[in-house]
Amino acid sequence: MSTSLELIVLQDPGEVKHAKNSVKLMKAVLDSLRVEVGETPSDFASLKAYLDSVDKPIYLLYPSEHSQSITQQRVASDAVLLLLDGTWRKAYKLLQLNPWLQQYPALHLELDAPSHYTIRKAKRDDSLSTLEAAALAIKAVSPNADVSPLNDALAALVEQRLNAMPVAVRARYGQND
Repeated sequence: MSTSLELIVLQDPGEVKHAKNSVKLMKAVLDSLRVEVGETPSDFASLKAYLDSVDKPIYLLYPSEHSQSITQQRVASDAVLLLLDGTWRKAYKLLQLNPWLQQYPALHLELDAPSHYTIRKAKRDDSLSTLEAAALAIKAVSPNADVSPLNDALAALVEQRLNAMPVAVRARYGQND
């Protein structure tokens, strides 16, 4: 799948080898996804240099008291969208360790349904996988975009993981036979 929106994922190192990592699926589906793994500004120095040279709008997809809804903001279809990949705690840590990210306008998603990423527990109701956030963002910026390849890949991963679980474990994820 291709999109004119330039997606860049800043990924916490602990997520790279995680079996339920949705960014692996994103890499398989999106032809131009860029993933930068790290924690500190020095880890992201080449990314920052690249972003400093870009002549198009750059946004950070991260909900906060200062973020604006991606549907209300007029985001150009060729803008750069930065996504933080990790648990909420890890994503917040990435943001705190990299204050340069706060120079970009922050956007949040308007959620009308819960996450379909049921194989990973989340304490917040607005938790999404990075893949789901990317799909919703692409759709918000380009309403005619077909994001079904992303959604289908996630659904297949969830089904595969659930089918591999013992029945008792599957029940903890709200899945019954």
